Amino acid sequence: MSEVAVTPSAVDDDEAALAMPFVKCLVRLIRAQDSYGSWEGKLDDELLSDFIVTKEQRREIPIIGDPDPDVLWRLDIFYAAVGLAIEERSGLMASPMMKLHHEGFGRVLLTAGRLVVLSKSLRDVHRFGFETLQKLAEAGTKFVDDAVSAINAYPEVARA
Repeated sequence: MSEVAVTPSAVDDDEAALAMPFVKCLVRLIRAQDSYGSWEGKLDDELLSDFIVTKEQRREIPIIGDPDPDVLWRLDIFYAAVGLAIEERSGLMASPMMKLHHEGFGRVLLTAGRLVVLSKSLRDVHRFGFETLQKLAEAGTKFVDDAVSAINAYPEVARA
């Protein structure tokens, strides 16, 4: 891989992304998975580095492929963090349910009570990732904001 020049604005964007509530929630979940303490000395951006897949890296990954266990774990922990962030903001537990085909496509649903607050088709799961920390933060925050809006619009269904 070629080295990417780091600009001051990219560093500022990363710091802003790391300060966002969704990213903090994701980092907490990742650290909670560390049963042997191997990630204890790592910085938050180092823990999230596997979620970053640049356009060049994405081009190197074959179009068709089976997702490896690490990618599936990252996908699972990302949507678990979305559910936890929804719970923190709304007070209602949002449970992710994921159905994946072994070739890397499927669907993820998050429900709060009887209300589906997120329904997303998944494809190319073996290429799962975001170009930057900022895009990771924006995607997670958008999912959480949309879900909380749905809960606020239909509170009786969400609390059923």
